[in-house]
Amino acid sequence: MTAHRPPFRDPALPVARRVDDLLDRLTADERLALLHQFTPGVERLGLAAFRTGQEALHGVAWSGPATVFPQAVGLGASWHPELVRRVGEAVSRETRAMRAKDGRVGLNVWSPTVNLLRNPLWGRGEEGYAEDPTLTSAIATAFTRGLRGDHPLYWRTAPVLKHWLAHNNEAARDTSSASVRPRVLREYDLRAFRGAVEAGAVAGVMPAYNLVNGRPNHLSPYLEEELRSWTDQELLVCSDAGAPSNLADSQGYFATHEEAVAAALRAGVDSFTDHGTDASVILGRLRGALERGLIDAADVDRAVRRQLTVRCLLGEFDPELDPYADESRFDTPEHRELARKAAEAAVVLLKNESSPRGPLLPLAAGTRIAVVGLLADAAKLDWYSGSLLHRSTPLDGLRERFGRERVTFAEGVDRIRLRTASGTRLRVAESGLPGPDDVQDTVPDVDGSLDPALIAGRTDLPPLTADAEGSELALIDWGDGALTLRAPDGRYLSVAEDGFVRASADEPGGWVVQETFRLEALEAHDGGHLLLHLGTGGYVSVAADGVKVAADRESAEVFSVETVERGEEAVARAAAGADVVIVVAGNDPHVNGRETEDRTTLDLPAHQDRLWRAAHAANPRTALVLVSSYPYAVPEAAALLPALLWTAHGGQAAGTALARILAGDVSPAGRLPQTWYAADADLAGMLDYDVIGGRQTYLYFDGTPLFPFGHGLTYTTFGYEELTAAVDGETVHVSCTVTNTGPVASDEVVQVYARAVTPSVPRPHRELLAHDRVHVTPGASATLTFGVPLTSLGHWDVAHGRWTVEPGPYEIQAGASSGDIRRTVRIEVTGTPPTPRPVLVAGLAAADYDEQSDTVIVDRTKVRGDAVTPTSPDGPGTLVYRSCDFADGVTEVAVAVAGEGTLDLTLPDGTLLAHVEVPDTGGPYTYRTLSAPFVTQDVVDVHATLHGPLRLAHLTFTGWGSP
Repeated sequence: MTAHRPPFRDPALPVARRVDDLLDRLTADERLALLHQFTPGVERLGLAAFRTGQEALHGVAWSGPATVFPQAVGLGASWHPELVRRVGEAVSRETRAMRAKDGRVGLNVWSPTVNLLRNPLWGRGEEGYAEDPTLTSAIATAFTRGLRGDHPLYWRTAPVLKHWLAHNNEAARDTSSASVRPRVLREYDLRAFRGAVEAGAVAGVMPAYNLVNGRPNHLSPYLEEELRSWTDQELLVCSDAGAPSNLADSQGYFATHEEAVAAALRAGVDSFTDHGTDASVILGRLRGALERGLIDAADVDRAVRRQLTVRCLLGEFDPELDPYADESRFDTPEHRELARKAAEAAVVLLKNESSPRGPLLPLAAGTRIAVVGLLADAAKLDWYSGSLLHRSTPLDGLRERFGRERVTFAEGVDRIRLRTASGTRLRVAESGLPGPDDVQDTVPDVDGSLDPALIAGRTDLPPLTADAEGSELALIDWGDGALTLRAPDGRYLSVAEDGFVRASADEPGGWVVQETFRLEALEAHDGGHLLLHLGTGGYVSVAADGVKVAADRESAEVFSVETVERGEEAVARAAAGADVVIVVAGNDPHVNGRETEDRTTLDLPAHQDRLWRAAHAANPRTALVLVSSYPYAVPEAAALLPALLWTAHGGQAAGTALARILAGDVSPAGRLPQTWYAADADLAGMLDYDVIGGRQTYLYFDGTPLFPFGHGLTYTTFGYEELTAAVDGETVHVSCTVTNTGPVASDEVVQVYARAVTPSVPRPHRELLAHDRVHVTPGASATLTFGVPLTSLGHWDVAHGRWTVEPGPYEIQAGASSGDIRRTVRIEVTGTPPTPRPVLVAGLAAADYDEQSDTVIVDRTKVRGDAVTPTSPDGPGTLVYRSCDFADGVTEVAVAVAGEGTLDLTLPDGTLLAHVEVPDTGGPYTYRTLSAPFVTQDVVDVHATLHGPLRLAHLTFTGWGSP
C-alpha cells in the first residue's frame, strides 16, 4: 500500500482483503445505500455509482441497437455449447463496448434463464434452454463462461442466473406456490443451476416471483443450504423487480415491509430491485428493520461484501489493469457471422418426407417459391431482445438466395374495413411520417433506468376518425381472440395514455401491450361486434374528436366487419403459381405467451391453420416453417405436409439462415430442446411441478409425443456403431462411432442416455447423460468419447436423505434423439443395495413421501422446513411411505401438526394403525405434538390420510423396537 493507494485499490492483495478494507471505510449509511439496485457513488473514496442488472439474454437488451442472436430456446435447440459460449462472449464484448459510450449500461448481466421448460404452455419458455437439466446446465455453463471471459481474475461481465427456483407459470406468478417434492427438487430443478455455479462462471442468482412449498423464493432456505454450498466464491443474490414489496403486499407473507426486507436479507438476498431508481423506499424499510432489531449491521455487511466482490472482479477498483476496459468490439463482421451461424444451428428439421421426386428439401436451384404466412416477412423481437442493427426476414433471405424474380409473397392477413352503426368506416389519417422499416432505433431516455416498460405510447399522431370510405386494415388473429390491426402504412393501431386510437406502433410490444384487440360478437346485432382493447380493458368508441377507448360497454361503438379479402385467398393464389410453397407461421412474442401471460393451448392459431391448409390445397409441395418461442401441437400438418421445420425467433440473421437451410447450403442439425406433445390432453396442469408423479417431460411421459425430445433430421443419414461403456471408479466411460452414410456433409448431435433396468423407485424412461455436436463429411466417421460421473446414474433417496446410485444393471443408449435410440449396451454397477426407511432412528419427515395424491407441500416455518397439507380442506390427501422398518415393533406415534383436522395412518390393505384428532392449534405455524397408539412391526408400507386444513410435518415412533 502507498499513501495514495488504499488496500482496496491494491491488486496485489487477495480480493477478500481488498473488499474488507473498502467495507471498513464505508459509513453505516453508505453501506445501507449499497443494498438497492441503483447504488450511489462515494466521492470521498472514488467509488462510482453502480447498478445491478443489465438484460442480455440473447444480446444486449433495453439499451438500444445491438447484435441480436436467436432466442434462448433457439440457442438450446442448437445443442452446441461451444457455439453458445461464443455467443456469450460476443454479448459480453458488446456490453463492454456499449458501456464505454453509455454509463447506464451495466456489467452485472441478468442472464441466462435456466428454469427448465417443464410445461410448454409457460409464457416465458422462450427464455429457457431445455426441459432437461443436463442439457440446460451444459448450455448455461457455456453461455456464462462466454459472458465471464477467460481472464483468471477479472470478469468481462458478471452473470446472474434466473429465476431461483422452480418457476414455470405466469398466471398468479407472485402468489402461486410450486409444490416441489425432495426428489424433484434435487433430481430436476436444482441441477439446472448447479453446473454453471460449480464451473465458476456465475456471479449470483435472481430469485423468482413465485413461492416454493409455500415460502416465497426470495426467502428460499436453499440459497444458503444449497446454492452457496456449491462454491467458495461469493455469490450476489439480486431480487426480481418489485419482489421485496410483494412479500408484504400481494403475498401477504409479512404484516410489514420492514419484516419482509429483513427476512429477505437474512435469507440471502443482497440487492433489492424495487421502486425503480428511487432507493428511498427500500432504504427506509431497511432502516426501520435495523431500528426494530430485525436485522443488524452484520446482515448488511454480509450483503455489501458480496456486491463489492463482484465490482472488484469487474475491475472497477483498478481500471488500469482491467483487461476488458478498452473493449470496443461491437457489430463486427465476426459478430454478424456468429449471429447467422447461431440462427442456422437453431433450425430443427422435423419432417422431410421422401416421394418419387425425392424429398421436398433442400430446394433445387431454379425453384419458383411462394413464401406465405403471417411471419413470412417478419423479424420478431421479444421482451428481452435488443433493437435490430440488421434485419432479415424469411422473405428477404429467400429473395437474396434464389433471386427476387423467383420468389412471390402473400402475407395472408385478412383485409377488412370496420363499419360503424351509422354507416361510416374507421379512417387512418395520413401521418406524413416514415414507415416502421425506415425508422432508426435510438436508445430511450427513461429516467436512467433503460426500462422499456416505462416508455409511453405516442400522442403526437392524429387519432383514427370515421368517414364514408374508411381505411383498409390488415387483421391478424393471434389466437385466443387476440388480434392486431395494421394500417396501410404498416403501423399498428395502438392506444396511448390519452385513450385515443392511433396508427402509431411499429410492432406490438411493451410491458402492457397496447396493440391487441378482441372482437366481441353481439347477439342483439346481427353481425355486429364490440371492439375490446385488451391493454386497457376498455371498448372502442367513435367521437367527434376521434376514435378512442371508452370506459364501458354502454358507450362502445358497434362495428360490422367488412371483409375485403380473406388471407387464405391470397395465399392460395401465390401457392398455385409456385413450384414449392414455404408457409411461415408462428407467434408474436408479445402476444399470447410471454412474461405475465401463459398460453392456454398448444394449438396453432386458427388463422394460421387456415393458411397452411389453403396453401397445401393449392399446391401439395408445401412446407410449414414454424417460427415460434414454443412448441405447437400440429398433428395434421405433420401428417399431411411433406416437410416441417421449427426454429425459435432467430434474431437479426434469421431470414438469411433459414434460406441457407432451405437451399441446402447448410444441412439442418438443430434438435428439439423440449418434447412436442400431440395435444393439450397430454399436458399436466401448469401448477403441477411434480415431473415424476405427473409423468412430465420426456423423462416420464408415458404417451406418444408428436416429436420427441432431441428430435431433428438432417439432409443426410448417419450410422451408429461401436458403442461401448465401462465403469472405472467414479466415472462411466462411453465411446460411440458415427458415420455419415449419406451424400451431404452435416453436423450430427450424438445423444447418450441412461436407463435404470431394475430400479427400486420410479426412474426416467431414459435420461440424457451427455451429448456432442460433430461435423462429419460424407463417408467419414467420428468416434466420440464421454466421461460421465457415476453419480449421474443416481437419484435422491428420500428414505435416507442422500444421493444414491443403486447397484444393478443400467442401459447406456446412444442415438439421434430420445425416441431414436440406435445402440444400447448394459453395464453393471456395484454398491450397497437400497435398505428400508430407518423410521425408528429418524422418524418420517412428512414431505419425504414416495407417492402422494391430493396434497401439497407447504412451509413449516417462515424460515425453513416443510409440511404437507391436503390440496383442498374439503377432501382428503394421501401420502405413501414405502418400506418403513419398524424392527421388533412400536406402540406409539407422535405427530408434529398444525391447523386442525384428522390424520389416519393405515397399512396398504386399509388396516387402521392410528387415528389422530387434531384440534385447532392456533394457526398454520403453531405446531403441537400429539400422540396416539400405533402398533406394528417389521418392514411395511404406511399410508397417511389427512383431512381438513391440517399441516403434517413429522412423525416419530416409539415402543418395543425403538432405541
